[in-house]
Amino acid sequence: MEIHEYIGEMSALGGAFLWAASSVVYQMLGQKISALKLNLFKGIVATFLIIVTLLLTRDTIPEFHFLPMVILILSGVIGIGIGDTAYFTTLGYLGARRTLLMETLAIPMSAILALIFLSESLELISCLGIILTLLGVAWVITERTPDTVISYPNLMKGSLWGGLASLSQATGVILARFALVKSNFLPLESTLLRLVGGLIIVGVLLLISHQKTIETSHKLSLKLIGVISLTAFGSTYLGIWLQQTAIKFSPAAIAQTLLATSPLFVLPFALAMGQKISLRAFLGVCIAIAGIGLLFSR
Repeated sequence: MEIHEYIGEMSALGGAFLWAASSVVYQMLGQKISALKLNLFKGIVATFLIIVTLLLTRDTIPEFHFLPMVILILSGVIGIGIGDTAYFTTLGYLGARRTLLMETLAIPMSAILALIFLSESLELISCLGIILTLLGVAWVITERTPDTVISYPNLMKGSLWGGLASLSQATGVILARFALVKSNFLPLESTLLRLVGGLIIVGVLLLISHQKTIETSHKLSLKLIGVISLTAFGSTYLGIWLQQTAIKFSPAAIAQTLLATSPLFVLPFALAMGQKISLRAFLGVCIAIAGIGLLFSR
């Protein structure tokens, strides 16, 4: 097979890996800084990095088509501004594993929205691949382990915020997919536009909630700023860049499925740190890998 034919799928797996590596860090950061402020700071860091990258790699100013540009900004408002803020809030209520389980709802939502608005139907083998991958991921996530369950989860609030996060991210993916296939935007350019949209809505929400962002930022230690910046580089700058590449070159439901495999990449990190991997987790990974294989064989 030709590698370039699967650039969308491979980019989605790369993004899932980066999000897995950063999810635990974000959960710890969420205990020291509010979800809105965390979303704002990581967005500012990633936006700066993207602008620098575009200036260094582009010889000419890109041609921006008005309608796709507006749709990409709207995609960022919904998917990043609202979706990521809801995701960080869900982490605080449910913990990493339950939050990742809620995130899998974005996959069927994306498939339904793609069918309705983009007329994207999936082959039987792709549907089977999505189902197997979802089952494998869910089997891994729902295993109860003492070190990953937060002390006092709020299931009601967590479920509401998790549902909002999934719906927002699915909507954002569909809007971005539409804009990318209808224009000549590069994935990095679309990433910038989505981040701008996300920053706009986060700024508005901060003003509405009267959170003192500037005063708080002065109280942040250099170590905390460094951790946020490094995590934003991996999860937002590189992660969303890979996500946009996946959305551009793969059907929305397949891209969203592979992006949701983050929990599988957490296991090698746990193994490297000396933690035991249960037979259940191992079998879940095997099931998910079988599903991923079907998606690549379509």
